Amino acid sequence: MRKASFVQPMLLRPRPALPDGSLWLYELKFDGYRAIAFRTGGRVHLRSRNNNDFNAKYPSIAKALAGLPDDTTIDGEIVALDQSGRPAFNALQNSARSKATIVYFVFDVMMLNGRDLVGETLETRRHLLQNEVLPRLNQPIRLSPELQASVADLVESVKAQGLEGLVAKRRDSCYEAGQRSGAWQKMRINQIDDFVIGGYTVGGRTFDALIFGYYDNSRLMYVARTRNGFTPLLREQLLEAFRGLEIEECPFANLPEKHAGRWGQGLTAAKMSDCRWLTPALTARLEFLERTPDGHLRHARFVTLRKPSGE
Repeated sequence: MRKASFVQPMLLRPRPALPDGSLWLYELKFDGYRAIAFRTGGRVHLRSRNNNDFNAKYPSIAKALAGLPDDTTIDGEIVALDQSGRPAFNALQNSARSKATIVYFVFDVMMLNGRDLVGETLETRRHLLQNEVLPRLNQPIRLSPELQASVADLVESVKAQGLEGLVAKRRDSCYEAGQRSGAWQKMRINQIDDFVIGGYTVGGRTFDALIFGYYDNSRLMYVARTRNGFTPLLREQLLEAFRGLEIEECPFANLPEKHAGRWGQGLTAAKMSDCRWLTPALTARLEFLERTPDGHLRHARFVTLRKPSGE
């Protein structure tokens, strides 16, 4: 019998494509914080991937872990879900003020009742997790579900839902703490990058959509607008951040555009009448499916506001 303690999480190797076949188990790639939880001496510990304390930051999860068997260690990811049930990283960063649902998706167990399981196969560990650990835990703790379909079908589903990506794990893999051996792999399906906020379209109490661009030398080029990824609280915070940045003239060098384009992202003169322009001083991180041939982002979604350098 051993005492449970923090375990360095096993790492995933990034891959441009995932292997297909029955040797592999597939899960969603969550947009959250990796977290290790363990209970020893009757006390629950929730730790970040770098072994920082998460108990005070996520008290609802720590409380729900009270039923964890003593001297048991599990692995998972803390995720914020928006009103549509989608992961929302910005809501997770502002969880103290956000109304998003905070969930701990658990996908592995490395020790159970003092028994070391790292040398057991993933399938064995998942069976023990599902049958001997999770029944003793409460919401908001959930099992990270296995996705049972071909890689091609899973990729199309993730694209359609605008989720981040997929994970593939060998069913016979042991738990290699702190290692990136390739037995676990990840594939980002939707792309992510930083873009400048140059304006917004009016609508509702705050705004309807934000307008983004990128610099080509000194010229700000329009690339997308999106209404996805915002909570009501975030919309209010962003509108407050825009105060003092309002300008009359459009800052984008390539507007107006002549056509709306196949995906409707084109910003024509008619549509610009609903726009309000901002000094391009704020940068945001966007997730998107692809860049279209006419230079727009397809299925763009706001992830978070980027901090200025030096902060």
